Amino acid sequence: KTQTWGINIVRVVQRSGQEQTWTMTKRGASSFLAQSGKLEGLTELHAGRALDIIPTLTSRVDGGPSGVGGKWDYTGGKPEIGGNIRYGITSNLTLNATANPDFSQVESDVGQFSFDPRQAIGFPERRPFFLDGIEQFDAPSNLIYTRRIVQPVFATKVTGKVSGTQIGVLAAVDDQTASRNGTNPLFGIVRLSRDLGPGSRLGFLWTEQHDGSDQNRVLDIDGRVVLKKVHSLTFSGAMARNERLGVVTTAPLWSAGYRYNGRAFRSSWQMSGIDDDFRTSSGFISRPGIAHGNISNSYTILRPAKTLESLTGEVVLDGTWRYQDLIDGGPIQDRKMHFNFNARFKGGWGLGASLLDENFGYDPSIYANYRIKQNDGSSSSGTYTAFPEQPRLPNRDYLVQGNTPVSKYFQMNGFILWGKDENFFEWQSGNIIFINAGATIRPTDQLRINLSYNHQTVNRITDGSRVSLQIVPRARVEYQLSRAFQVRLVSQYVLETRDSLRDEGRTNLPIYYARGDGSLARAAAFRDGNLRTDLLFSYFPN
Repeated sequence: KTQTWGINIVRVVQRSGQEQTWTMTKRGASSFLAQSGKLEGLTELHAGRALDIIPTLTSRVDGGPSGVGGKWDYTGGKPEIGGNIRYGITSNLTLNATANPDFSQVESDVGQFSFDPRQAIGFPERRPFFLDGIEQFDAPSNLIYTRRIVQPVFATKVTGKVSGTQIGVLAAVDDQTASRNGTNPLFGIVRLSRDLGPGSRLGFLWTEQHDGSDQNRVLDIDGRVVLKKVHSLTFSGAMARNERLGVVTTAPLWSAGYRYNGRAFRSSWQMSGIDDDFRTSSGFISRPGIAHGNISNSYTILRPAKTLESLTGEVVLDGTWRYQDLIDGGPIQDRKMHFNFNARFKGGWGLGASLLDENFGYDPSIYANYRIKQNDGSSSSGTYTAFPEQPRLPNRDYLVQGNTPVSKYFQMNGFILWGKDENFFEWQSGNIIFINAGATIRPTDQLRINLSYNHQTVNRITDGSRVSLQIVPRARVEYQLSRAFQVRLVSQYVLETRDSLRDEGRTNLPIYYARGDGSLARAAAFRDGNLRTDLLFSYFPN
């Protein structure tokens, strides 16, 4: 009947970036929530039972050129009925269900670049049904990635807390278009997490996916132990069982880490491994079959009320092995040493610089289908040889980044990286330039404009010719006409160009790709540009 709640109040001073808290909190502690104050004297609290029912009616029309007189034909238009239900089972437990959900109001993904062809790109979840209670599905190593559920026909989930245990249970039936076998893929996810004291916890995860006769299951146990408030140990171990076309594989994933989170000195040690056969149909693994180690040590000098308020220096050692090489005591594949410096000035200005010294080893898996043509001319006849294994590539890059204060009307941030880095297209060092810039403009209380620009260029060292160019300018404009009426415009242009590939810096002979049927195709130049614009009008009567 009488309750005591933990509470803290945080004030962020936008012009300076400083944070002020109601109760004394230490940045060096492993848990911020554990340092909360107490709100006492709460009695006779009665929680209501909230019920939301949101029906939806959606229609889609696709248009394209008919080829007759330049006219366009339009198909579709058949409406689909769906909706969402949200019910508060208890004050700590919520049930969500959706059928044929409408995701048309979700803005398009921000374009991303693939710096390393061995790593897949993941996109953040933006769909409302999956965002609600998403913190209950937080799992190590991205073992839960709800975007694997492409377009649910029906989905339901229960999130909340029962007897001190955080729970997240999700079940979904996906659309047949997401199936490899022409069926409706089925998903089941159970995530449990229990606090074991201030900052410490123990977690359990079970995921299952069925696509016809194909099946995938993952079991994970993970945890975090906090010692003396500033030391923390993390661990996780997962086992995946995957069955596809009657072939069953079982493989592990593991990680362990230590962190010291002091006020001035901070240290982090991390090690993880993913077996080559580890597969998850409900999670996201950026790069399988590797082991990764990282050591980071930083020291911060704090100077309150000075022009230079803080200065941080950091040294990072990073290494990547092929998983089996680590198990067998084999050599390291990629070695990196980064020196980072970050300064924060009075008023909220920020400036940083990095020196990146890296050394990459040859990865035959990328170039297994590469062939070198030994004769000139455009004819497909001739002699072709396998792409030769090359020595290691030593590289050195430089990075400068900065940000302006967050004012009422304007804020800007960005970085530029240049130097000698991997030309993965031709496995040779190249001259690279990466640029990322963003700005937020608020001319009035009703109007907000977000602008961003991403740029990546790789040039050959031998003659300066350009291997590839990628640019993504993006604009997002929101105008709040009234409390109920909003207009949003998102426009993005993605341009990717690439030159014809050659055995750069060695024989300079043309590169061909070996297809699955044994034929060869020239790695020819291409240019691809795509403009996408989304316009949303929304009205919420109250």
